[in-house]
Amino acid sequence: MSDIDTGLAQIKSDFDTGAWTVDPDIIAPHLTEWRDKYFGNTPLMLTPRNTQELSEMVKICAGHNIALVPQGGNTGLVGGQTPMGEVLVSLKKMTAIRDVSVTNNAMIVEAGATLQSVQDAAKNAGRKFPLSLASEGSCTVGGVLSTNAGGVHVLKYGTTKDLVFGVEAVLADGSIYKGLTALRKDNTGYDLSRLFLGAEGTLGIITAASLKLFPQPGHVQRVMCALNSPSDALKLLDASRSGSNLAMFEVVPKIGMDLVTTHIEGQRYPFDAPHDWFALIDWEVATEEEGEAIASRVLERAFEDGIINDAVIAQSETQAAQLLALRENVSAGQKYLGGSVKQDITVPIDTIPEFFTRADAAVEAIVPGCRPVGFGHFGDGNIHYNIGAPEGVDRETFLAQWDAISHAVFDIVDDLGGSISAEHGIGVMKRGDLAERADPVKMSLLQGVKNTLDPHRIMNPRVLV
Repeated sequence: MSDIDTGLAQIKSDFDTGAWTVDPDIIAPHLTEWRDKYFGNTPLMLTPRNTQELSEMVKICAGHNIALVPQGGNTGLVGGQTPMGEVLVSLKKMTAIRDVSVTNNAMIVEAGATLQSVQDAAKNAGRKFPLSLASEGSCTVGGVLSTNAGGVHVLKYGTTKDLVFGVEAVLADGSIYKGLTALRKDNTGYDLSRLFLGAEGTLGIITAASLKLFPQPGHVQRVMCALNSPSDALKLLDASRSGSNLAMFEVVPKIGMDLVTTHIEGQRYPFDAPHDWFALIDWEVATEEEGEAIASRVLERAFEDGIINDAVIAQSETQAAQLLALRENVSAGQKYLGGSVKQDITVPIDTIPEFFTRADAAVEAIVPGCRPVGFGHFGDGNIHYNIGAPEGVDRETFLAQWDAISHAVFDIVDDLGGSISAEHGIGVMKRGDLAERADPVKMSLLQGVKNTLDPHRIMNPRVLV
């Protein structure tokens, strides 16, 4: 029996079957990511019920050099959560909301809790946890922290890193880092908790987090505007800034809107005439009257200046949710294009129109007739730039061009001073691109941190570095 087999046998002996499984039917959904790009395998799935249990399991794995891949809601898009022979660690049984403090504006939650459950717990306490993603019903706290997800409210609240006081994590030797705190000031050395944010499980497994809460806004004023171009969207963004009220500015192209309204049940086009681009805007304000005043002022001026062609002002929470759904279903709508090369990039906000022009031309030159769908978090420079297959071209033939398309897009991103990953992480997909494009000093520091905290490389070993 090999050392790895001995370690796996010890886990099965030391823990009851509530903490692990080899049942292929249970494991199967965890081995394929939702867009069917990565398919994995694992000899064992760990399902720890608390941090101490995971710690003891990791100690066994460390002693037998058994590699681990942690997984949250399996909503990742760069392959970082899919095991390829490693032991899979699912945090799906660690879902507790341990504490909510209204006075501290803080809550402690376990890593397997869904983002939606965290939002609901905050709302029930009269507070807001502002991180909002299309996958919030299934993505988990551990996953979004490990990828430093951004979502639609980065404009006002920042990325995930800005919403975390500290974390609890199991390290590669099985020891537990206890960084849970609600302190806003702690000047006692390195901020170690932040090492685990965006680390994609390569330094340890996040088991719980202390999160920042905010007052609930009195009213959210949502509008959708129809525009002619990304350049007009840039002008509208500038016109929409109103103190600290602007909370969301998302952009969707015509092709994205068409895919959603054609293929996603219940989605309706909100305008009487076709338009080329759409901007979805939120202002968070104290009262409905204040929201209406801001919307009226911004939209009236935008009409006068020829920036927008039409606008819909949400008149109820139901209508506001319907407008947001048009944006959040773009990825789902893209599945009907067949094959799709998906990128998650960020560039300086003032270069977004140039990015679209150059990137569209570059991918068209590689695959004539391909269908770019660039949408997303225009207000913070993060564009989900996805390229659909040409009509009549099968998925596999088109996806064979993934690397060529990616390199062309990344070259433009680099030239504009951007980043090849804004919120999805590096994972397996972009590991080679990071090594090729990142500053050598940065790569050396990343490797140094990895080697210090995980010298035997058992924590998600194929990911990031």
